[in-house]
Order: sequence, then structure tokens, then C-alpha cells
Amino acid sequence: MSGFAGSLGLTVPRSGTRPTSDRVREAMFSSLEARDVLRGANVLDLYAGSGALGLEAASRGAASVVLVERNAAAARVCRANTAVVARAAPPGAALHLETIVSTVHAYLSSASGGDRVFDLVFIDPPYELGDPELADELTTLVLRLAPAAVVVVERSTRSPEPAWPPGLIPDRHRVYGETAVWTAVRDTP
Repeated sequence: MSGFAGSLGLTVPRSGTRPTSDRVREAMFSSLEARDVLRGANVLDLYAGSGALGLEAASRGAASVVLVERNAAAARVCRANTAVVARAAPPGAALHLETIVSTVHAYLSSASGGDRVFDLVFIDPPYELGDPELADELTTLVLRLAPAAVVVVERSTRSPEPAWPPGLIPDRHRVYGETAVWTAVRDTP
């Protein structure tokens, strides 16, 4: 992790998650910092696992982070990691960190979060998530995106490119070993 929480180690759930490798995470965040999308961003981390992606964004300048994780044990790890990062925040930092125990579909489809919109979204689903389910989640997600929002999808290299719905424009694709990372940007009419 880099930023104000750079020296902290985060706990990882014992099972049921696939943490993003340090190499992939560093490449992702280098690209996001080059775009200047982290500072003051409202971030959504779907399939959060340990919360590492969202919490890294917080450590690098995001204003708020919502971690969505359906597995109760993993959500407890997210909450513990969130507390560690919150304690490391600079004095007076207005940082909002929240963990939601929910399926991604239920969170995106519900009124929870109200009219909250996000500037940056990480989607790192289990590799076994089907392409049609991912396409449905991306379609629902578009309604929660701020203008020019960035969406980062991490999948296996064996998975096809996500089916981008109207409102998302594919922007970048990178491969790191067995991991593929796609980036799309919210189309602003």
C-alpha cells in the first residue's frame, strides 16, 4: 500500500477471496494517479475481499470509500482493515469509509446509498462470475457513476472483455500474468 497508510499491512480473509497482486495493484494505481482521479474521489469497491483496492484509494487521497462484500467473514476483515486505515489518516482528514455486507447486485439495485454517485469503481469479482452477470452489474452501475467516472474491472486472462453497456466507453486493457485489467470511462452526453 502507498499513501498515508503505506507502511500498514492489511489482513486478508482466510478463504473465499483472491487478493490483487502487489504488481497489478501498483500498475492500476500508477495509471489512476496519472489520470488524477484519486484526489477527493468517491470510490466504490465491489467484491471488496479485504478492501485493499478501496483502502489504497483512500490512502492515496480519495474522500470516501464504500466496500461491498457479501461474505460476512470477509466483510469483518474489511471493517478491521478500514479501522486500521482510518487511524492512520492525517489529523483532520475528512475521510468516510464504509463496509456494506451485501451482494453486488442487491447493493447496486437498492436505494441504499440514495443518490450517491461514484468517481471511481473497482470490480474484482470471483473468476467464476459469469459474463452475463458482470454485464448486468455494469449496466446497473452506470446509473451510479459521476460524469467522467472511471471503472476498473479485474478478471482472468481467460475471460473475454466485459460487455460494456451504453454509458461506458472502453479505455484501456492491460495483462499482468494471469490477470487482465480493463478500464472504462463514463460517457458524458
